[in-house]
Amino acid sequence: MASSTGTPSGAGSPRVLVVGAGPVGLTAAHELARRGLRVRLVDGAPGPARESRAVAVHPRTLETFDQMGVVDGVLARGRKNRAFTMYARGSRLVRLDADYATMPTRFPYSLIIAQTETEAVLREALARLGVGVEWGVRLTSLTQDGDGVRARLEHPDGTAEEYETPWLVGCDGGHSTVRKQLGLPLLGESSETWALADAPVTTDLPPDTIYWVHTGSQALMMVPYRREGHWRLLDTAPGPRRGGEDAARRFSEKLSAGLGRPVRVGEPEWTSVFTFQQRMVPRMHDGRCFVAGDAAHVHSPASGQGMNTGVQEAYNLAWKLAMAARGQAGRELLATYGQERVPIGKALIGSTRKATFLVQFKNALAGVALPVVFTFVRNLGPLRRAIQRKVLGGMSGLRLSYGDSPLSTADPLMGLPAGSRAAAAAARRGDPGSEALRAELRDVRWSLVWEAGGPGEVGRGAAAAAARAHGDWLSVRTVGEGTSVGPGDPDPDRPRPLADPDGVLRRALGLRPGGWLLIRPDGYVAAGGAALTRRALARALAPLGPRAAVPSAGHGPGLDPASTASPGLRDTVGVPPRVLEAQR
Repeated sequence: MASSTGTPSGAGSPRVLVVGAGPVGLTAAHELARRGLRVRLVDGAPGPARESRAVAVHPRTLETFDQMGVVDGVLARGRKNRAFTMYARGSRLVRLDADYATMPTRFPYSLIIAQTETEAVLREALARLGVGVEWGVRLTSLTQDGDGVRARLEHPDGTAEEYETPWLVGCDGGHSTVRKQLGLPLLGESSETWALADAPVTTDLPPDTIYWVHTGSQALMMVPYRREGHWRLLDTAPGPRRGGEDAARRFSEKLSAGLGRPVRVGEPEWTSVFTFQQRMVPRMHDGRCFVAGDAAHVHSPASGQGMNTGVQEAYNLAWKLAMAARGQAGRELLATYGQERVPIGKALIGSTRKATFLVQFKNALAGVALPVVFTFVRNLGPLRRAIQRKVLGGMSGLRLSYGDSPLSTADPLMGLPAGSRAAAAAARRGDPGSEALRAELRDVRWSLVWEAGGPGEVGRGAAAAAARAHGDWLSVRTVGEGTSVGPGDPDPDRPRPLADPDGVLRRALGLRPGGWLLIRPDGYVAAGGAALTRRALARALAPLGPRAAVPSAGHGPGLDPASTASPGLRDTVGVPPRVLEAQR
């Protein structure tokens, strides 16, 4: 049964049911629909959330939103934050400024934006693809077999529907019905009770930084919204639950004591006292069903990682599921979702546990020790910069890589390391090469970038063969000399050039003449080398299964078996012996 609000296009394309219309489910639905799948998106809530749990969109997520084509709408609604300032018992300890010198990005800041605003931007983008949210439709149970999933859906009027779909993605939060139906346990421990509030605040503090405030016995945080005079407040020791007026008074007293200046907190727009947990599932994929975001892991909000991690997961899953569903890759590609993301989830639990300890800092000696420690940090420049980069590196998502993934094929002669972010090479603003790569990363396909200035026709033949065989899911581009295409070019399958008049992009990608990089649809480097051959490219695409085979010269659509054993004469013309040896 097709959704009345699903995309009307692609009547014969595979279907996916996405459960949960928060930022994670919206991202998954958007990317699946952008790749031509028919998406049905349901959520048991009566309508969009009115409360905002997450408020920080970190740089790597902004890069992802850029690839999705929605970043401008998100940036227009948020405030760019480039600093973290610490106070204790009335004294300013230190201001840590954003330092991304070792992590090039077009977005060297975290964006402070209410989760409700982020969701609104994603819903609008999804609507442009013809997909809407079915509110009040609740998943109550599911069963699956080798051919598909049968989901029982309950509608607002109480009627039940049996919906059959080939694939299901559960993005339905910490109390996920999908996770429970799949029998996936949340492993971990309970943790602390904190309070959140969005409220107007009267203060003389400049709203150009996040504030961490220690009273001498406990810590609070203040995060400025774009809306003038409005802040997100966090209390790590909230005490008993009370009404809005009492919450405003308690926040006012605590912040005034920690900052050493009068602060008046007005009536909160909303408050929430919650006990968070540090738990995750042992796997994120069961047959034809998947989980992402809070459905797969719950943890402390200390470093603002929950929504950001969930968006990354949804984007990681969507392109893999789309390729498998459309028959462009084998089922082994779907296994890499959990293989890549479960270790990240485990690391996240550890890092948020540390962040929780540092944020709440309940040690009785904190009031005495903090001024001493941070006076030292403030006055020692190299130490301060090291701390800034360490903290930002963990929060930003820019250092996350997939070097150990089955999809990563390392070669000592490649440019960027396997598993690293290709977006780092597009960080320079105003440069034609950076802009060209940024546009290329918005393509839903894989990207093969070849430096066309090398000797011989080896790379040209491999690039053309790949373009002819897999143009539906592989974009083949060239940089360097010899990339121009005239109006009378005899080969319509010739790879299109990327603009790079000054060679900035080639240098950023680490491409020497003849070198190449293979970039995944999520913008991570999968493989590369010093010389593009059919054999090298076949090895890089092998994890996708036999459907991704690269045709060899004179052997039709299949891969020449001999080419997987040793490079043939056609593949070795003009390639230096040391390069051939490295690719064996």
